[in-house]
Amino acid sequence: MASHRRSKPANRTRVTVLTATAAAAVALSSQAAHAAPAQTVKDAKAKVDSLYTQAEQATEKYDGANEKLKDLQKETGTLQDQVARSQQHLNELRDNLGTIAASQYRSGGIDPSLQLFFSSNPDNYLDQASSMDQLSAMQMNSLTQLQDAKRTLDQQRSEATSKLTELQSTRTELSKRKNEAKDKLAQARQILNSLTAQQRAQVAQDEARANRSTSRPDLGDTPAASARAKAAFSAAQTRVGMPYVYGATGPGSFDCSGLTQWAYNQAGVSIPRTSQEQANAGTRIYSQSQLRVGDLIIFYGDYHHVGFYAGNGMVLHAPKPGASVRYEAMSDMTFEFGVRI
Repeated sequence: MASHRRSKPANRTRVTVLTATAAAAVALSSQAAHAAPAQTVKDAKAKVDSLYTQAEQATEKYDGANEKLKDLQKETGTLQDQVARSQQHLNELRDNLGTIAASQYRSGGIDPSLQLFFSSNPDNYLDQASSMDQLSAMQMNSLTQLQDAKRTLDQQRSEATSKLTELQSTRTELSKRKNEAKDKLAQARQILNSLTAQQRAQVAQDEARANRSTSRPDLGDTPAASARAKAAFSAAQTRVGMPYVYGATGPGSFDCSGLTQWAYNQAGVSIPRTSQEQANAGTRIYSQSQLRVGDLIIFYGDYHHVGFYAGNGMVLHAPKPGASVRYEAMSDMTFEFGVRI
């Protein structure tokens, strides 16, 4: 007679593991189906270029704050020297008035007005004195000089204090803009580092090709705006291939306004440091057809980029981090106006 054994129930632990494994497989398949595609080189370059633009905007503001800091340091130093000299002059006048008082004391007493001056709070006397007519002409002259000297000293101290406050505020602004530029550059590096080795090599090749492709451009025969514009442009041409470095003014590396300022300096012409200031350094040219070689070209609505008009619709400039001084088509950027120095 055949045996009719009942089959053993499936092990619960085994069922649980199999169920969880199946669920995980389904979840992973679903995630894979909806996963974002890998970042393309084109997308990465767009993001990096946007960050480079933001870094350049911060850099121009950094350059402006740095120039303001230098000016304020000079002005503050001058005011502090003036305060020191005025204090010395005031002390000498007080000493002279003390000599008058000592002479009066030896001859029988001190004038009441001088007694007030040599009280515990002599500075109040200069605001309270109303009886100068009681003094001799010499005493009156001495007190008038003393009063004028103190007013001058107080004014200089006030100006120096104001400049020191402005100096500290500018230092804070300088640090903020410097950190902002560094942060944008760090974000750009992070994006580039997230690419595959093959993609990074492609980005490097594209940038190298951009540098090489404009090394000998057709600049046409547009004349220079002036002899000094021609000299400045010629100086800038010798810097082709030099790297872009934020805040740099040459001679081995540049940011955009650092290049234009350096080049005009070689032509014996002093222009401001930042692109925003250079936008107001000469006569504006709004028609591209009227541009001449050596004219400055201001790009973008906030004027954060500047270069040289090179002729035939080309600009010579220091474009961005990771690139070198090179020629590019003006049409690659948003033209605002030219500036004829």
